[in-house]
Amino acid sequence: MNNRDLLNIAEDFGSPVYVYDADTIINQYNRLKNAFNNINSLKINYAVKALSNVAILKLMNQLGAGLDTVSIQEVKLGLAAGFSAERIIFTPNGVSLKEIEDVSGLGAQINIDNLSILEQFGSKYPNIPVCIRINPHVMAGGNTNISVGHIDSKFGISIHQIPHILRIVENTGMTINGIHMHTGSDILDIDVFLYASEILFETAKNFKELEFIDFGSGFKVPYKSGDIETNIEELGQKLSSRFNEFCEEYGKPLTLAFEPGKFLVSEAGHFLASVNVVKQTTSTVFAQIDSGFNHLIRPMLYGSQHQIENISNPKGRERFYSVVGYICETDTFANNRRINEITEGDILCFKNAGAYCFTMASNYNSRFRPAEVLWVDQKALLIRKRETFDDLLHNQVSVDFTIEKEKVLVK
Repeated sequence: MNNRDLLNIAEDFGSPVYVYDADTIINQYNRLKNAFNNINSLKINYAVKALSNVAILKLMNQLGAGLDTVSIQEVKLGLAAGFSAERIIFTPNGVSLKEIEDVSGLGAQINIDNLSILEQFGSKYPNIPVCIRINPHVMAGGNTNISVGHIDSKFGISIHQIPHILRIVENTGMTINGIHMHTGSDILDIDVFLYASEILFETAKNFKELEFIDFGSGFKVPYKSGDIETNIEELGQKLSSRFNEFCEEYGKPLTLAFEPGKFLVSEAGHFLASVNVVKQTTSTVFAQIDSGFNHLIRPMLYGSQHQIENISNPKGRERFYSVVGYICETDTFANNRRINEITEGDILCFKNAGAYCFTMASNYNSRFRPAEVLWVDQKALLIRKRETFDDLLHNQVSVDFTIEKEKVLVK
């Protein structure tokens, strides 16, 4: 997919628009699979929260992936996309026992991350095997906003609470068939990840009926030229060797599981927006686009840097721009960024827009959420329509009332 293809998509489907390259997703999936080709049983569960469009889920299904889900709605999306329930793992945080019961009733693998729910579920359903999410107290990523393995994290059961887990398992008679951890996104140091893995191996020794060990994900992808990324091939070589050793120690073969989201879809995504206004102030040149943090919140929420290219003028002279949106808030995408000269009407392309971009979009300022397009076999396929004004009103309920003598009266 080149700039001309992207410009044609912007012309055909309007802007703003999200575009996903199927070949990039396939290549990333195969890269991860090949990095662990020395594992007898490998399961790659795509993290639905990264990009939940049903067309993307169908693509993952064809690749042979499973699904990692965090809500009953994501489970049902997976079922609608053709996944069998046993290929879906449910790893929620802070949900009610009822939601876990409902998902269990659909047949998905349950993953529990707190002692209270573990005891309640085990007491009611001792015959349903569950996975346990452990917090190893290891922070593999550098940003606390996206690291979930640190000691103050709300995710997982502390490794220091293993005796509590064992007491619950013994008292309820429940079966633990999996152990899980997720240290967070943007793993930079493989050795830190491997250190956390050793904690997971040590924990696994307490449970004799395991079928799999889930190491989470959080593999870093490059967001700009020269950016560092997780060396998947090195991790695959080192972790595979250690995992096979552990299976020998454990006494039976186990499945090694991952739950990648960003790694599979981030680089596949392109977000296209049109420049409404080029505005010069006393110190800054603003490129104001037909979008805002209502469509792409990551720069404002996480401080994430997305590479921005002017695909309408890729050979133009570089100038410094602050790229901002049309939301009635501060919605800055980039400050003083070198971009090829921009004029009104140009199309800007935001790279790495496949993960946690559309899925975090909103209707703030009553703006419509954009369309989504899948680029596959050199064709642009519309996989989500752009919203309309009727969509904004769809779930709102009209009520009739009047104000008389400073009192509100319902008709």
